[in-house]
Amino acid sequence: MNDLLALIYLVFFAAIAGGAFALMTQNLRNSQESDSLRAPRKRSRVHPEAPQAGEEVLYVDFSRERLEQIFQQTP
Repeated sequence: MNDLLALIYLVFFAAIAGGAFALMTQNLRNSQESDSLRAPRKRSRVHPEAPQAGEEVLYVDFSRERLEQIFQQTP
């Protein structure tokens, strides 16, 4: 009985492992095909959230000296 259960287990294990490998291979193949079919995107060199020329940005100084000054000032 144990030999039969071990054989059934191995058959199902091989089927699941084979199916997982086939699915992974097909996904990789499809992603490569879709990349070759897709038109190249035009990429802008400037990030859309980047500050424009002359625009002020918030700057936080976390240097050790500055933090020590802040902690010494607090009562």
